[in-house]
Amino acid sequence: MFLLATLAVGGWIWWAVYAPVPPAQTQSVLLHTGYSTRRIAAELKKAGVIRSALAFRLWHSMHPKPSLKAGEYLFERQASLPQVYDRIARGDIYFHTVTIPEGYTMFDIAKAMEDAGLGSADDFVGIAETRTRLIADLAPEGKSLEGYLFPNTYEFTRTQTPEEMVGAMVHQFRQVAQQIGLNSDVHRTVTMASIVEKETAAPEERPRVASVYYNRLALKMALDADPSVIYAELLAGTYTGSLHHADLSVNSPYNTYRFPGLPPGPIGNPGRSALAAAMHPENTKFLYFVSDGNGHHRFARSLQEHNRNVAAYRHTLGLH
Repeated sequence: MFLLATLAVGGWIWWAVYAPVPPAQTQSVLLHTGYSTRRIAAELKKAGVIRSALAFRLWHSMHPKPSLKAGEYLFERQASLPQVYDRIARGDIYFHTVTIPEGYTMFDIAKAMEDAGLGSADDFVGIAETRTRLIADLAPEGKSLEGYLFPNTYEFTRTQTPEEMVGAMVHQFRQVAQQIGLNSDVHRTVTMASIVEKETAAPEERPRVASVYYNRLALKMALDADPSVIYAELLAGTYTGSLHHADLSVNSPYNTYRFPGLPPGPIGNPGRSALAAAMHPENTKFLYFVSDGNGHHRFARSLQEHNRNVAAYRHTLGLH
């Protein structure tokens, strides 16, 4: 009887520890900071990644005590208990990759984060609108974190809080700002850069586009930037996906057709090239620009010249 019992216990231990467990499907297990070994074992057993929580705890007690790392773990193929244990001891955490293109607004970023499984878009926007203390030293007049959520490819785990993810984006902005020497008139420069970013996708054009807007500011001309009107409607929740002539009269300080000067803050999150252009615009006398239909723009010093460029653009589109 004793021999049979010993064999049975030994067989169970071998089965519970060494027999690979094939997951029914890809399993994601979230282990938060502060979880005990008992809680970790229970979460793994609940997910069907190990056969026995008791065996996991026994394995932990019989081996040198590495700290088991918090994080999200993805289990896609069969593994034995020691293999699972080794992954958690190493901190082989699963990261969600999210790419934030240049020019994305905080609303665009919020949706990208939600699509990546990193939390609610509404929660992200709420943080971006309220955690201005993160930029208080850079831009004390900032009304939100718009403009300071630097475009980049990020890797986040779901154990990170939305505040930590937002903080990582602001930290990246600070690093780039330091690299390019952005240390004065930060809010004004970022606001200008956000408009430049929205107006052209061609990096080589950005210093020239910036010159147009600085020239208009110097002459106290309205900036007449369509992207600022779109942003005004995004803030109001009234943007329908396209801009119409009637929208140019929207009553918002972000509407640069109605209100002179720069808007109160950025209208998107500019990348390095647009920030550099806002810091170092070309020295020109241009006051207008319009698309040439091929991804670039025609620039003009006078309204008459601009009207000719507009006519050329309409001709390119087959409009008369």
